[in-house]
Amino acid sequence: MQKIKLGILREEKNPPEKRVPFTPPQCSELLRAYPNLEISVQKSNTRCYTDAEYQSFGLTLTDDLSHCDILMGLKEMPIDKILDGKKYFIFSHTIKKQPYNAKMLKAMLEKKIQLVDYECLTDKDHNRIIGFGRYAGIIGAYNGVLGYGKRYNLFDIKPAYQCRDREELEEELERVRLPNMKILVTGGGRVANGVIETLGMLKIRKITPYEFLHCSYREPVYCQLHSKDYYQAKDGSSWNSKDFYSHPEKYFSTFLPYTKECDLLITAHFWDVNAPVLFTKDQMKVSNFHISEIADITCDINGSVPSTLKASSIAEPFYGYNPLTEQLDIPFSKTSITIMAVDNLPCELPREASEDFGKELMDRAIPSVFGEDTEGIIQRATICKEGKLTERYSYLKEYAGQ
Repeated sequence: MQKIKLGILREEKNPPEKRVPFTPPQCSELLRAYPNLEISVQKSNTRCYTDAEYQSFGLTLTDDLSHCDILMGLKEMPIDKILDGKKYFIFSHTIKKQPYNAKMLKAMLEKKIQLVDYECLTDKDHNRIIGFGRYAGIIGAYNGVLGYGKRYNLFDIKPAYQCRDREELEEELERVRLPNMKILVTGGGRVANGVIETLGMLKIRKITPYEFLHCSYREPVYCQLHSKDYYQAKDGSSWNSKDFYSHPEKYFSTFLPYTKECDLLITAHFWDVNAPVLFTKDQMKVSNFHISEIADITCDINGSVPSTLKASSIAEPFYGYNPLTEQLDIPFSKTSITIMAVDNLPCELPREASEDFGKELMDRAIPSVFGEDTEGIIQRATICKEGKLTERYSYLKEYAGQ
């Protein structure tokens, strides 16, 4: 039986990435499940699981992964670290033609890399099968609540990254007492489900969109909105999800009424650049725009939330947006809207996020990696191979300099 040689990459990007594709126990589990598998772990002093932890599970630590056929990491690769002719699994951040990664993709083509992007691993119905979205939602909602407490001096809880684990994060939430406020959550995927997990820990009652717009409460409540709740077809036709996701430019936003009732907006939806924004900068200037904080987990710069002018950091997660000047402001000023737009939220609880990601990867993708890709999971996620872009990603040709 032919050996499969898998290498776990050291993350080379700054700021340092602490998450891993597989935890030490998961590596051990893979070795038991696949007797022909060898795993080598590149030495690192930044990841959330130490070299000693990997060694304690009998794994080989090395600086050189040139003997491996498959290399798995998380973030983009520095060009000078890319090994010719290998199969890489990473989040490449190239499929939206991100300018900062064009040179990396070009180098991968030149080095005849098979690039498999985790973001593109989908089932036959094109639904994503793995990701860090759940923990982005859990921590994004936590940060939103933390920011609301700071803005109104209601309570003071630890930042998520200072919690040793999720258990301590939940202990912090037990100290939270929210006023009779209205929270709005957009989206219906794994990120939104993570948000709802956090709101569930706070025992906040869920209400319908109609109730959100027309009723008052003496307790904190939240409402979850899906695309059909705040987009309508320009031609007046009934809602059609498939048509909306194929042709978002044919729709307009009906989100404005919600801005008059919402205190804290938590965005967890997917946004297409051709879709209308939720609301405009001009609409944010009117006196009845009631939102005082936006926890923008989507973090699309100048995207569906026009006040997200930049990404914030784990160390400094909040900034202010002054709707009258349309400029950045201090985070909790009474004249500004508080914005939370951290773009790497799962890094705040890296061990739990890694464990969650690795489990999904093992269950849903690894059988196709180490065996026959009968469902086309790896094929659909392969951006380039043998020096050429695959047909699905041929639209990247000019971007990659071909």
